[in-house]
Amino acid sequence: MKLNKSLKIIALTGVAAICGMSTSVYAQTMTSPAKQAILIEASTGDILFEKNADEQMTPSSMSKLMTVYIAFQQLKSGSLQLDDEFTVEDNPTWRRWRNTSTNDTGSTMYVNAGDTVTIGDLLRGIIVQSGNDACAQLALAIAGDVGVFVDMMNEEAANLGLTQSNFMNTNGWPDPNHYMSARDIATLSHALSVEFPEYYAIFAEKQFSYAGVNQPNRNRLLYRDRVNTDGLKTGHTEAGGYGLASSAIMDDRRLVLVVNGMTSDNARINESERLLNYGFRNFGIYEMLKEGQVIDNANVWLGAAPTVPLIAENDVTLSMNRQARRNMTAKVVYDGPIAAPIAKGQPVATLELSANGMETKSYPLVAGADVESIGGFSRIKAAFGYMLMGSSGE
Repeated sequence: MKLNKSLKIIALTGVAAICGMSTSVYAQTMTSPAKQAILIEASTGDILFEKNADEQMTPSSMSKLMTVYIAFQQLKSGSLQLDDEFTVEDNPTWRRWRNTSTNDTGSTMYVNAGDTVTIGDLLRGIIVQSGNDACAQLALAIAGDVGVFVDMMNEEAANLGLTQSNFMNTNGWPDPNHYMSARDIATLSHALSVEFPEYYAIFAEKQFSYAGVNQPNRNRLLYRDRVNTDGLKTGHTEAGGYGLASSAIMDDRRLVLVVNGMTSDNARINESERLLNYGFRNFGIYEMLKEGQVIDNANVWLGAAPTVPLIAENDVTLSMNRQARRNMTAKVVYDGPIAAPIAKGQPVATLELSANGMETKSYPLVAGADVESIGGFSRIKAAFGYMLMGSSGE
């Protein structure tokens, strides 16, 4: 039997739910002054824009998101409560992270030795005020030792699949071995919103007062009305420049954005707003396939039925450029005719989706029915007919 590569362009209709993380990248029609950046459609994992997204970079205070992530885990498991109280230690560990020439300890919550502070206050001290002291105290409250807590951060990074991240401290103070990638920060940011919706709202709080000092949220994107931002974390060091991990919602869509290496606070805020608006304005979510949907029929070799339905194995949803979507093509590819016997659910073909500026995406198609093989004279007759006439498939 000679197998022919069957290729058929078809029209697709139907609906689907959410698919998993995508590795495809759209052709870059945008540029950005950021040294590193990534914009992701949260529900599909599709990448709408990226620039040096896997480059190891100085994450500055954006790495505090991992400190917060571990605290949220402890809260969700019941090991901690927001109103649990701890006494601030004398000579707190955070003071060793400072600029020795200026004695600058960076951003602070203003906790003092002997203070009684709650877990909720420490979290707000990190998220809203970006307090380095709050990070150290939270680590001590959870692990009893900052070094042990840093080990927990690295273990959790591995669990989350953050392949370009390594932590040396709880707060992002510059260290040559303390780094993250923009993609890793985006993955962590998305995990925070998905896994901890009961605590995630803290990221949208615009101010917090402690020790008589009221501080506004350093993420000034929260104050922009043109984009509905609800998090997450700023970062700034001389080594890393100005960075921002942000997330916004519009029409039930969530976008996650990370920019880093900007030259000023205004620059990172303006660029973040621009890229988020670009994502919402130029891309849409399209439900392409529904699990069990019949996509095509394939010719069968020596089977009790002449064809077998090809059905979608899973639901498929894509985030696509609205203009590219209009010219999208769908192709069914398989080696045909497909030899009987065929079992229902057996992978037998592939659906390829292509559009301008998008890498071709491939999805398995499975047999929608059992097809038994034929024997005896019928088998000989069918084989002879095929050799004489060939397949009628496309």
